[in-house]
Amino acid sequence: MVQIPKQSAPSSPAPTRSVPTSADVARLAGVSRATVSYVLNNAGAVRISEPTRRRVREAARELGYVPHAAARSLRAGHSRTVLMPAPAFPVGPLYSRFITELQEALGRLDYTVVQFGTTGGHDDEAARAWAELRPVAVLVPGSGLGPSGVAVLKRSGARAVITLGPESVEGAHALLLDHEVVGHSAGAHLFDRGRRRIGVVVPRDRGLEVFSAPRLAGVREALHGTDAEVTELPLAYDEEAAARLAARWRDLGLDAVFTYNDEYAMLLMRALLDEGIRIPEETAVVGADNLVLGRLLRPRLSTVHLELPSGCELAELVDRAVRDPAAAPEAHKVLGATVVQRESS
Repeated sequence: MVQIPKQSAPSSPAPTRSVPTSADVARLAGVSRATVSYVLNNAGAVRISEPTRRRVREAARELGYVPHAAARSLRAGHSRTVLMPAPAFPVGPLYSRFITELQEALGRLDYTVVQFGTTGGHDDEAARAWAELRPVAVLVPGSGLGPSGVAVLKRSGARAVITLGPESVEGAHALLLDHEVVGHSAGAHLFDRGRRRIGVVVPRDRGLEVFSAPRLAGVREALHGTDAEVTELPLAYDEEAAARLAARWRDLGLDAVFTYNDEYAMLLMRALLDEGIRIPEETAVVGADNLVLGRLLRPRLSTVHLELPSGCELAELVDRAVRDPAAAPEAHKVLGATVVQRESS
């Protein structure tokens, strides 16, 4: 007979520390729970002296207390969460800087920004997943959200839906990003500099076609009716791909190139210089985004400076829409473009 050794009884779990409450903060600070709520929720309508505010915040820090977002939402009738679905396209430094500024501006208005990771396009099915989080506002980059998706979000309690893309969506506020103006600016600049055989880099990266197609169209529009020719240049963001394109550059007979953005410009410029192609003597190069790194290249990179709305401006639009959800949707053209000429063109 096999005897199974007795296992020692599990030790009692260590007592867990109770979660601090607003009542604990009130006792430590010597104020009412209402005062704690006013201070920690940044209620500007109630006048509370700065010493009292400081005492409440110090008590909250000492106890490790933070307000309960869900409870605050129940009291207010809506959340203070602004949902930003992750874009379905590769994000560059310019967009990242814009999003950081927007998050900071919304934070100053007492909103909490949550980035929602997702794959694929922003379709109506994705809107159902966003709606489950009950955001007070949703900022949707790119395209793909339709009117039915907007309706789903609003039925779930979203007071504002704002799209950042090339066209408006019924029921949503729109920040219209017309990327044709970027290509038009680059094409007109190169033509004015005497270039007539102009290549346009079109990234192969999936998701970027929403930007690259209108930029290419903008170059074509700028040169329409002139003696200039436009050549589309599909290119992966890869050194080997850039080297292959540079190896046949002289066969293409191009005297200028608009490279979609500064990152592609740097990739292609290095490959062209490795092939012994002189910039700008043989080929002028213009990028876009006006990144700092472009000024560090030799020759310094000419670029299209994109004029985006400030994070503060967009945060104010969000706040205005949340406060007045019945207001008619607004549409604003927000993308401007100017060429910054440097040594590469």
